[in-house]
Amino acid sequence: MNRDIYNDLMAWKISTRRKPLLLKGARQTGKTWLLKEFGKKAFENCAYFNFEEDPGLKSFFSGRLDPRRLIENLSVYQGRPIRPEKDILIFDEIQTCNEALNALKYFQEDAGEYHVAAAGSLLGIKLSAPNSFPVGKVNFIHLHPMSFSEFLDAMGEHRYRQMLENGSGIEPIPEPFHEELTRWLRIYYCVGGMPEAVAHYASTRDLAGVRQIQKEILDSYILDFAKHAPTSDIPKLTHIWDSIPSQLARENKKFIFSAVRKSARSREYESAVLWLEDAGLIHRSFLVTAGRQPLKGYMDRACFKVYALDVGLLGAMANLPVGMVVQEDRLFTEFKGSLTENYAAQQLRVLDMDLFYWTAAGGIAEVDFILSLEREIVPLEVKAGVNPKSKSLRSYDERFHPSLICRATLLNFKKEAALWNIPLYAISCLPILASTHIQIS
Repeated sequence: MNRDIYNDLMAWKISTRRKPLLLKGARQTGKTWLLKEFGKKAFENCAYFNFEEDPGLKSFFSGRLDPRRLIENLSVYQGRPIRPEKDILIFDEIQTCNEALNALKYFQEDAGEYHVAAAGSLLGIKLSAPNSFPVGKVNFIHLHPMSFSEFLDAMGEHRYRQMLENGSGIEPIPEPFHEELTRWLRIYYCVGGMPEAVAHYASTRDLAGVRQIQKEILDSYILDFAKHAPTSDIPKLTHIWDSIPSQLARENKKFIFSAVRKSARSREYESAVLWLEDAGLIHRSFLVTAGRQPLKGYMDRACFKVYALDVGLLGAMANLPVGMVVQEDRLFTEFKGSLTENYAAQQLRVLDMDLFYWTAAGGIAEVDFILSLEREIVPLEVKAGVNPKSKSLRSYDERFHPSLICRATLLNFKKEAALWNIPLYAISCLPILASTHIQIS
């Protein structure tokens, strides 16, 4: 399967400011596969070392962290020299060896001619021992679950992706194409973007098997709680994690600690929320009090929503029947549109956008996402159905007068003055559309 982030890896390979690379991401998002594929395609040889599978590797890093001595020892260990420029050295599950993580600093300072890449869970790296993280000595790339665009590629539907990305603007696309893209979006809601689930569906079209894979991934995350978290925090993590579907099913999706447990207080559970965020298992969207630059200057850190890292996993957490995928638009509106809003958050995070939302005083109106696009602050309302009415967007417009207003629905592309309707399947095209708008205006 092709991943868009492969282009970032190729740019890293030839960069004049290249440092050792740290590929971050939640577990089972495909970090190992991607680095191996990159090593196979872009280099003559790939020297791959996994600290979790081979604990004996840690002994090479027990003494002085001289990168040339390490290269020499690892070359002997694998039975083949590791050459600068021609080969890539990959350290997988690097979070299990603090000394190896620290060694990246010395590769950057003393052996910059070598291509060194490492992969590890976000959580393990965050919990690395003091002074072991090579601050300022590595390049970062973050790997998310597969976007809807990548999903189309995996399904052999690259033509639809090209059509969306090469479009000239906000003009409607032919209705048969719109209907087919909506059908694929419905399937994506069920399959999600975890690579193993996508690969299974691509080869079998078996949604029951996809759900089993999703359940196994969720079980592995629960095991990570017990493996990495302080014992006292494990019940809190479990309570918060299990509450995500019900939190999103509420009319007001703001995260409420008392909805986790009646006695829960924010100061007791905030560390558990941060833990899940550090693990890459959730995304948080923060309330902003104004739609102005910079959005972080108007952010209220005490008010936030919590989304799962993947829409398919959210469906599995909520035990939604996979058979709903054939029930036309019911899948979009079931669960109070939670899948749709989580889907949108997931696509925006792939675009490396920070997540914010806005609520009017008294809660009479709420805009799902407030985006910083190019020079503009753009409100985006996400609707699970085809109802184009939007009191919240009107309220926001009256207050802040944005030059561009966006609404994502199941309808086709449509432009009404400053209001643009964008199909849900085209959310990833927002930066392109915003750029077009700025050029026109």
